[in-house]
Parts: sequence; structure tokens; C-alpha cells
Amino acid sequence: MIKKKINHLAKAVLFLFIVISIGSISACSGKDSWLKNIFSPRPEEEGPVEPEAQLTAKAMHYFDIGRYLLAEEEFKKIRDRYPFSPYATVAELRLADCKYYQGLYEEAIPLYKDFENLHPTNNAIPYVIFQIGSCYYHLMDTPDRDQTSTHNMIETYTRLIRRYPNSPFTIEAQKRIKEGRALLAEHEYVVAQWYFRTDHLMQGLRRLENIVILYPDTPVYEKAIKILAENKDLVEHLDDYMKTKEETPPPEEERPWWKRLWPIGSD
Repeated sequence: MIKKKINHLAKAVLFLFIVISIGSISACSGKDSWLKNIFSPRPEEEGPVEPEAQLTAKAMHYFDIGRYLLAEEEFKKIRDRYPFSPYATVAELRLADCKYYQGLYEEAIPLYKDFENLHPTNNAIPYVIFQIGSCYYHLMDTPDRDQTSTHNMIETYTRLIRRYPNSPFTIEAQKRIKEGRALLAEHEYVVAQWYFRTDHLMQGLRRLENIVILYPDTPVYEKAIKILAENKDLVEHLDDYMKTKEETPPPEEERPWWKRLWPIGSD
């Protein structure tokens, strides 16, 4: 029992050491190996053990075995009781991870963002940004639904790649960005089909043009090109039509009620 406790304490101390003290993450190591190195035990050290270190070891034990609710309770104790201790930094990050691994992505996002804002130079920031993007990745919906999470995912991973191009998370981030772009293109196609079904041909063609311009590297690109080619004559006048559509005021019954009540100067 004592040996197990010491091993978990060693993991907690090593995690603290890496997050707070080490240099930048090696570009040649993969994501899994980097995370594995964080939790590799190091030789035991002599001397009294700090109470926050003991709590961290206990919390890390619960975290390692997937008892995230119990781990969350212990990490909160560390954060609240020892706010100025380096172990509080570990707790802040692991609280976000607890939410993430419970599938509570919307709750994990602000915790990761708080960590990034409070510790902008911490060596764990590439991991934190990746986790924010991962939360959005898991929140992505089907092509016929709102794509806010998809846009946020792409924006977050792009920020990660630009700031830390050699991080071990780059390859996975690039792969997921590609998935997100394909989903956004599919969304444009679904909207275009809806316009076609409701006799709004020109608006539908505009959506297909968006695919051709913005998402030429996606699977739906060829379908968009085919439909645009079949409507070549209309596409040639699409810009003029859309401009006229934007400049033409809506019929009286389609105007907002407040404009109809107060017509003077409302146009």
C-alpha cells in the first residue's frame, strides 16, 4: 500500500515538474509518447512530503483509473486550499481533463481557456489548445445542423499549428481540420439542395459556388461543379441577380413589424 502511494506521488511530482519546469516539447515525439512521459515515475526523493503533494498523488490515482468524479473532488481541494502552490497549476489543468474525459466538453472548454489565459507561457499550452480543439471536434454536428463547433474547431487547431508547428499534436490537428472542412462543404451542399427544393435556384447556386471557391479539396466539390456546369447560363448572371436581390427591399408583409409600424426613415 505504501509503495503504491509513493508511486502515485512520484507521478504527480513528475507531472508538476514537466508542466512547470521543462523546456519545450520535442518535435520528434508523438502525442501518445509525450503524454506517457508525463506519467512515467522517477526515482523517489527523501524528505517530508507536502500535504498538497499527497492530495495530488491521490487525485492522480483516481484520474489514472478513470474515477474522474473522485479525481475532480481532490483537484478542487488542491486548487482551493493551496491557490499559490505550483500544485494548483496541476489541479487546474487536470480539472479540465476530468470534464473532458467524462464527455462534458462544453464544461471543459472554459476550464482549458482559463488555464491558457492564466498560464500563457506554460509548457503544457500546446496540449491545452489541442484539447480545446478536441472539445469542439466532439461537439461537431451533422451537415444539416449548425456548424459553429466545426468553425471553432478549425480555428483552434489552426491557431495551434501556427503557434506550435512542431508540436506532437500537429498531424492529428491537420487531419481533423480536413474533416471539418469536408463537413462545412457538405453543409453548404445540404443548404443548396434545400434552396433547390424550395424553388430558390439562384441562392442554391450561390451555395455551390461557395463550395468551389472555399472547399475545392473536399469530396462534395465534384458534385457542386457538375450542378454548376448544368446551369452555366444562370451562373453567368448569378452575381447580377444576387446584387439585385440584396438591393430590392422585401415586400411589405415580409418587412419587420417594427419597420411597418414606423416607416419613416426605416429604409
